[in-house]
Amino acid sequence: MAAAQKANDDEKVDLAAADNYEFTGYRRHLQGWQGLLLFWICVAFTVFHLLILNVFPIDSILFRAIHVGWGGVIAFAVYAPLRGRTLNSIPLYDWLFILLSVACAGYVAYFIDELQFRAGALYEPGDVVAGAIGTLLILEMTRRTAGLALPIIAGLFILYCFVGPWLPGMLYHKGYDFGFFFSYIYSDQGIFGVTTQVSSTYIVLFITFGAFLTASKAGDYMNDLAVSLVGWARGGPAKVAVLSGILFGTISGSAVGNVVASGMITIPMMRRVGYDRSTAGAIEATSSTGGQITPPVMGAGAFLMAEITGIPYTDIALAAVIPCLLFYLACYVHCDLHAVKHGLRGLPRNELTPISKMLRKAYLLAPIFVLIGSLLMGYSEFRSGTLGILSALIVSWLHRDHRMGPRATLAALETAARETAQLVAICACAGIIVGVIALTGVGGRFSHLILGIAGESQVLAMFFAMLISLILGMGMPTTAAYAVAASVVAPGLIRIGVEPIVAHMFIFYYAVISSITPPVALASFAAAAIAQADQWRTSMIAVKLGLATFIVPFMFFVSPLLLAQGDLLGILYVFATASAGVFFLACSTEGWLNGPLVWPLRILLFGGAICLITPETITDIIGVTIGSGIWIFQRLRHGADPGAKIPSPA
Repeated sequence: MAAAQKANDDEKVDLAAADNYEFTGYRRHLQGWQGLLLFWICVAFTVFHLLILNVFPIDSILFRAIHVGWGGVIAFAVYAPLRGRTLNSIPLYDWLFILLSVACAGYVAYFIDELQFRAGALYEPGDVVAGAIGTLLILEMTRRTAGLALPIIAGLFILYCFVGPWLPGMLYHKGYDFGFFFSYIYSDQGIFGVTTQVSSTYIVLFITFGAFLTASKAGDYMNDLAVSLVGWARGGPAKVAVLSGILFGTISGSAVGNVVASGMITIPMMRRVGYDRSTAGAIEATSSTGGQITPPVMGAGAFLMAEITGIPYTDIALAAVIPCLLFYLACYVHCDLHAVKHGLRGLPRNELTPISKMLRKAYLLAPIFVLIGSLLMGYSEFRSGTLGILSALIVSWLHRDHRMGPRATLAALETAARETAQLVAICACAGIIVGVIALTGVGGRFSHLILGIAGESQVLAMFFAMLISLILGMGMPTTAAYAVAASVVAPGLIRIGVEPIVAHMFIFYYAVISSITPPVALASFAAAAIAQADQWRTSMIAVKLGLATFIVPFMFFVSPLLLAQGDLLGILYVFATASAGVFFLACSTEGWLNGPLVWPLRILLFGGAICLITPETITDIIGVTIGSGIWIFQRLRHGADPGAKIPSPA
């Protein structure tokens, strides 16, 4: 940790600029009675959800309505409408928004039986008023917590419901009147549908788990462990960023959140040993993005996938293991090759905590193992997450300096509620889009379009699906991008014969890596802000580092073995060949294998890498032949790996 502190002293970190990409700059810091009231509202929010999920279940629609209304109370109290406006108290207009959020939830709670009876067929004036006000409140919540992109898209979908009769071709529909639309969308067919189902259950639970891991210092331990393990190696701080991305991904499923949380430590460390600003930012952005595809706690979109497909979350997490390992293997190899090319060393060993001392605190990892063990033993995600929370509380008592007493426990409960507010808004807003897609049938028309493309080529249809997922993810949270793409694209892929888990994982992966894909690459931009680097250069380097993840989804489309769908020997075989392919792919893009690679060899090696990643016997033979041939040629030409001559720091 001393190394991290020294690195921070050596390099100025611009976290304020990075906050622009996570929209935390609008957060208020309430004082006095307002701050105290908000604290207890947040604590009660988290406790209420834990009790409902584990002890006192209630009607699901009622639960979701309370969840959205309560989330609105927290969001309008915490987030100001504009930067610099009333950041230490709640103004009158936000008190009005808070009361309206409570009133809309209260209306649903009071008339829950009548609303369910007439859902989708009849409506009363009160239904329309509550629906219209509730929908507008959600759009404003989302604007404040997640930026303009998602509410603008949701607004266009709402407009589409009314202008459909005047649109041509596949966009045409009969149109809907004002009353029907808002009574429909403010129901379990829209806002209180599957997206809010996920935010009110899995997301609240696992954000609380993350808050307790952080409060128990398990999060700090994961970063310190990564520093001790590889900080001394050549290019060590970059490898620390990769390992901390794997470990920290268990706590946070937000790419930008991971960048802001860990980048303040890893980026200055990388700069200190010689990484240029853009490369340091790109490594952090790419590693943090991978957190959303890292089991056991993946991004919120993975929980949404479990609800949409009906596939158990444990199966989804298992399917993500090999692509996740390939992603981080590529990142690690890139970091190593970059260090070799530029003669970059690691951190001095005398500044690092000895690994033996770190291992004495390995009990801090117990909550992760409890969570994984509970899931594998067949416990529900809710029970497993709750056991993980309790184990985090217990392990904190084993360390005198980090014991979580009543005050720290309440603070963790409050933090969980504050962090959940953004995802409440995102999921509710995504519910508007999903509801419109179902109401107008536009998703079915996209399915027919994909079928038409697939008639020419299935690969072309998958490429089309990739573009839609990347475009939706530009500037939009992964959860919302995946929810929309799953409604529009996934049914078409399934109709052309793609397995449901393959179709949804394909979409999910591209929604995730849109965070580092120009022209709107929020994770890359946040990392560039911290590193004070050029945004576009940082984004392009991040794409190079994450290139394997752009390719691997097409490979598990060819063979689901990469998603652990098949026999064990087959899975191990494709993992081994794909790993070799990812290694050679990194060598090709970095231009280094036992020495500098000339362009013809880089192109040839790139082709060999693709052959190895493609899970077919003939392509594997071709890939091994090309890769091993170039490796031998380079070894004979340049001798031993020049990187081996770089001494490790004492």
